[in-house]
Amino acid sequence: MLAERRKIFLALGDAPASAKFGMIIVLVYVLIALFAPLLTPFSQSEVVGGPYEAASGAFLLGTDALGRDFLTRTLYGIRNTVGIALITTVVTFVFGAFFGLLAAVRGGWVDQVLSRIVDVLMSIPALIFKLLLLSIAGTAVINLILIVAFVDSTRVFRLSRAAASDVAVMEFIEAARLRGETLMSLMLRETLPNIMAPLAAEFGVRFSFVFLVISSLSFLGIGIQPPAADLGSMVRENAALISFGRVTPLIPAFCIGLLTIGVNFIVDWLLHVTSGLKD
Repeated sequence: MLAERRKIFLALGDAPASAKFGMIIVLVYVLIALFAPLLTPFSQSEVVGGPYEAASGAFLLGTDALGRDFLTRTLYGIRNTVGIALITTVVTFVFGAFFGLLAAVRGGWVDQVLSRIVDVLMSIPALIFKLLLLSIAGTAVINLILIVAFVDSTRVFRLSRAAASDVAVMEFIEAARLRGETLMSLMLRETLPNIMAPLAAEFGVRFSFVFLVISSLSFLGIGIQPPAADLGSMVRENAALISFGRVTPLIPAFCIGLLTIGVNFIVDWLLHVTSGLKD
């Protein structure tokens, strides 16, 4: 265990500038998500001024269409969007990885049934499928999390099944079967630790996709609902200001792009480290 920790710390020390930059970005977003109520003088739905007031000493980024402080809305938007995206990604991986491991380790008709179901679901355009399900189930946060996780778990299923299938035919798995290990033990103790590298990399990529999807759904009006702040809906609500030369709508869009870039920098470095590639 100590050797593994030392290896991780050495890898962090040798990380390229892009990966360190990505870590700083992610750390800043995490701190904002955790301490947004302490960093802002107002609540996310509090009306504190007139509509579309310009930046001033009282309102550093001005106000939005309803007179709410735009800086406060931005910080809370980061908190809400990142938090929901992280929860959704975790749920996505719990479902997708579990059934992917089950299909690979169990094989036979279980593998065939699960794979064909996933093939059918993946044949439907993901965004249209999410829009349809949200229109039926409603736009509550729990529905948003479960529907996005359900649709995106098919991608995680494909990856985990492919990676676990290569491990499931190895000799140590067969030895574990002969020892009488249970199916859950074969999946979680024998197979899962050996496919953590691709799953960890996919987690970062999938988080970026989920983050963008939730922002996109909110931009379309069926994601995170008012009065909760959300980066995607903030772009839509303040888009008219671009015609007057105001850059306010670009700030939440910049926040979306910056986090996506930072996460991908870290994922690229993790792939480089776990694959054993040399510079």
